[in-house]
Amino acid sequence: MPHLHMEYTANLPQLNPDVALIRLNNTLVGSGQFGAEHDIKSRAIKVETFKVGTAMGERAFVHVKLALLSGRSAEIKKQLSQSLLTALQDLCEWPAGVELQLCVELLDIDRESYSKAAIGL
Repeated sequence: MPHLHMEYTANLPQLNPDVALIRLNNTLVGSGQFGAEHDIKSRAIKVETFKVGTAMGERAFVHVKLALLSGRSAEIKKQLSQSLLTALQDLCEWPAGVELQLCVELLDIDRESYSKAAIGL
């Protein structure tokens, strides 16, 4: 735990998803909220078909969802959200002339029903 999902629009060629994921993972490790770095699982999905609003101008987004075991305070979750947003902002030189939205969403996973098996660790 945790699980990080990053979706990004295909019109962001400057965004290197491998670099993005390692930076986001390092941000989570640096938070001190997680026991072991190998517990952080992240993935990136390039969205080829998308719309942002209804205007014809070029728009894009990067949306990060972080799923955590329940029980953390609202303050801790806000700190995690803000640190991930800061990391997103610093990922690359974002394209000029494109309206870009960077978003971070935190989700609680019910601690009582979550199951996990680690094989080969």
